[in-house]
Amino acid sequence: MATRASPCSDIAAGRPRPLAAEQGGGARCGRCPCGGRRGAMLSLLAKAAARPCGLLKPTALGKIPGRFHVHQEALPHLPVPPLQQTLDRYLLALQPIISEEELNHTQELVAEFCKPGGVGERLQKGLERRAKKTENWLSDWWLKTAYLEYRLPVVVHSSPGLVLPKQDFLDRQGQLRFAAKLIEGILDFKSMIDNETLPVDYMGGKPLCMNQYYHLFSSCRIPGPKRDSIVNYAKGKSQSRHITVVHNFQFFELDVYNSDGTPLTTDQIFVQLEKIWNTSLQTNKEPIGILTTNHRNSWAKAYNNLLKDKTNKESVRAIEKSICTICLDAPMPRVSDDIYKNSVAAQMLHGGGSRFNSGNRWFDKTIQFIIAEDGSCGLVYEHTPAEGPPIVALLDHIVEYTKKPELVKKPTTPLPMPKKLRFNITPEIKNDIEKAKQDLNILVEDLDIKVMVFHQFGKDFPKSEKISPDAFIQLALQLAYYRMYGHACATYESASLRMFRLGRTDTIRSTSVASLKFVQSMDSPDRPDQEKANLLRRAIQAHREYTDMAIRGNAIDRHLLGLKLQAIEDLVSIPELFMDTAYAVAMHFNLSTSQVPAKTDCVMCFGPVVPDGYGICYNPMDEHINFAISAFNSCADTNAARMAHYLEKALLDMRLLLQSTPRSKL
Repeated sequence: MATRASPCSDIAAGRPRPLAAEQGGGARCGRCPCGGRRGAMLSLLAKAAARPCGLLKPTALGKIPGRFHVHQEALPHLPVPPLQQTLDRYLLALQPIISEEELNHTQELVAEFCKPGGVGERLQKGLERRAKKTENWLSDWWLKTAYLEYRLPVVVHSSPGLVLPKQDFLDRQGQLRFAAKLIEGILDFKSMIDNETLPVDYMGGKPLCMNQYYHLFSSCRIPGPKRDSIVNYAKGKSQSRHITVVHNFQFFELDVYNSDGTPLTTDQIFVQLEKIWNTSLQTNKEPIGILTTNHRNSWAKAYNNLLKDKTNKESVRAIEKSICTICLDAPMPRVSDDIYKNSVAAQMLHGGGSRFNSGNRWFDKTIQFIIAEDGSCGLVYEHTPAEGPPIVALLDHIVEYTKKPELVKKPTTPLPMPKKLRFNITPEIKNDIEKAKQDLNILVEDLDIKVMVFHQFGKDFPKSEKISPDAFIQLALQLAYYRMYGHACATYESASLRMFRLGRTDTIRSTSVASLKFVQSMDSPDRPDQEKANLLRRAIQAHREYTDMAIRGNAIDRHLLGLKLQAIEDLVSIPELFMDTAYAVAMHFNLSTSQVPAKTDCVMCFGPVVPDGYGICYNPMDEHINFAISAFNSCADTNAARMAHYLEKALLDMRLLLQSTPRSKL
């Protein structure tokens, strides 16, 4: 996500921040968690959800030996685009966002960079050699530069949250019963991963890389002084059999499999959750989890300090090895109905601060499901192992699973009490916790988030006009921003590279020469509506073309990043092209956007990737569109509610324009 973690922004130290919800170009997926057309997959998941649970051993699905590896090996390698092609497209992408004078200067730098026998050619050959020697020339670099070396807190800056529809719990038992059913759904999905029976995702008829699914569970980020790492306990003798449950800031290890290997049933899990609840009623515990909200360098230091104690080390390892984390939250503060969804989005992203649920988390865990007493629920995920598509596929499966009728209850043997994970808090650790509280509360106060449900129409309208819903929404964002600020800006939308082995994302640059012409015409009284409509359709076509180019590995951002990293690896000086002001402007994504389509009526959310920017995520449903818009209060020029207002007006004005003009051939 120029997404929140700077999707691919090469800003500052030259390290891109992670995208916050890498989704993507419409139905073809980009930043999209759907990774593409998941219809076939979801229908299969729905069938899988109809299986009785708790009756079959996980192996009963039937493991197909080597299915995952055979599938992966058949995928093509990520190409290295032609150098001249990328540089030409880079200059084109700069036109709408920099002055003519700046563009002329950059053209000179580009000409120098791509001279025969020059630095560009040498770096390009280095990339091509790397591509021949590796499974994916980008993946290791991307993992390090976009995530593991990114030093800002994962909270808000990197980890996306997801808001689910509010549940109607009548009492505490309702909360725990829902949590138990949700855990059973998680285990049902996990069994497909473990047995390699998960249906393959397709996009445009082409199979996609499934590697990210195999890193969702039993994985955790580990802080380091300069670079973090990722551990995974999904396979082998150390394979995880437990989840972490956290309530009242207290962590528990809950084994979710019977001795014969079958997963616990909803009833069994419910009984265990009640034991945890009753054991953790005291809230006078230090919120040890709040340490994971800190700046990565500070957290790395506190982490090493924490692990000096044997008890603490064992508890931390239990959390890291767990399949996932379930956060049983206290109720959110009461707020009016009109801002309720904003508050839930904030809870999913950061937990509300040290006075509320932020200590009820371990933000380094890949997936944390959040279920609060008041019915607010959702998840937050650490972005390093996966983009949104696998997360949303998992989520849709679980939500359908929770709707299944309960099976006839069968008598079960009593289970042992879940193990409480204990921590010895020294004065130094107490200091670290207090400092983390202060820093987090500043960040919480700074985040401005607005959830808008646009009710006037959904994706059905653009489809009726033979227009991509994603492209339509992207043009509305361009129009809204232009009306607010009087100029265009660098805009990030994530494109999926999962068509390639170990593919992650590239950038769809939604701001184009065509989009600028359209937004400039829209409020010009001397331009006829038919001309405006034609310009809109041309801009939409340009967006579609860039999207198609990106998912086929021919976008510019990852290639430029690769050339820059190749220069660093070769120990040569950074080429002037990457020290240019225009490059900094191109990588400063004021709009970091992501389409996250899901079957479930939910919305993903993430923070801006730059201090003066917006993080905008959307889920287009048939008859409405869910938006989550974030900004920072510390920037006087941005305001999430104001952006929502302009976005709503842009969507309505564009619909009116198309309805009032005949469709013409462009």
